[in-house]
Amino acid sequence: MSDVRSKQRIRRLQIMGGIAIGLTALTFTAHSLHGPSARSSERDGQRVIPDFAAIRADASEIRVTLSDEAYTLANTQDGWKMGGPDGYPIRPDRLAELATGLEGLSWGEGRTRDPDKLNRIGLGDPRDGGTGALVEILDEDGKITAALITGRKDSRVYGRLPSEEQAFQVNGDLPPLYSHDAWLDFDILDINSDAISAVRLFDSMGESLYLQRSVGSSDRSFVPGPPFQDFRLVSRLAASTPALALTRFAPIGVKPASKLQTRTVARHITETHDGLEVELRAFREPDGYFVTLRAIEAGEGAHRGSTINDKAEGWAYQLAEYDWNEFTPCVSSIVRAPVMAIETRQPAQP
Repeated sequence: MSDVRSKQRIRRLQIMGGIAIGLTALTFTAHSLHGPSARSSERDGQRVIPDFAAIRADASEIRVTLSDEAYTLANTQDGWKMGGPDGYPIRPDRLAELATGLEGLSWGEGRTRDPDKLNRIGLGDPRDGGTGALVEILDEDGKITAALITGRKDSRVYGRLPSEEQAFQVNGDLPPLYSHDAWLDFDILDINSDAISAVRLFDSMGESLYLQRSVGSSDRSFVPGPPFQDFRLVSRLAASTPALALTRFAPIGVKPASKLQTRTVARHITETHDGLEVELRAFREPDGYFVTLRAIEAGEGAHRGSTINDKAEGWAYQLAEYDWNEFTPCVSSIVRAPVMAIETRQPAQP
């Protein structure tokens, strides 16, 4: 009997020992993931970029480096632009969001010091292929006045200084940095669907069409106008989709119009009730689907036309293929030509 109890006691000790080892392993794993510095430090609550207001005032460039690309926001005489003075304008709201975010960032709890674990929280050095985003602010002399590697995991923002391996959770927020296209100011047009009175189409086959509607009519009231009034619509949707395409103008990229390699394949001219006309020319380029814009100033639309041209002149905008197709339909997919009556001479009756 004593042997049985002895064996049970040994068995219980083994189980308890196993549990203890397991708990120790879990504690070690959690400690390794968050690092030995997952605790408060002397930096707690301090600004990540001290004296940011002065740094911002002297900033000539903000450089963002990612593992697969790098881009520069340049402070020019004509405002902030992508790359330099000849670059495309960037969104002022996004720039303000970045400045406000950088100014408000403060250090939180320390995280890992292990270089192998930095990529897990988006803080791997992008210059070495890591997952972080390196943000550098440069003054007029090209001197780096502030630098930070930042990253995000779930809803938390992390940061570290490029010269240090110590990672921190930071308090505050930053706009997404992982796409330069998100910075581009594509707020070019503001035309409501009820403002459009007509559209002229010139397709890739050399065919043309004029669609029109009266003031106050519905979005599906476009019909062929002179000299196409006898043409028959395939469907109301087939007409309204290209007629209102400009109200859904949504570029996904941009390049200088001087870099277009192909010729115009289609034209799309939108007319509004108050006299504004916007001509769009479509290009099927090796690197995507592009369009150019030019507004014709007339009547009450003159001011808006000038504003559009100021933003769009000299640029070709990339569209998703689906959106590009709405500007370039074949006329035959919208209307059917009238059937011409052919008179046949009947033989005379005897």
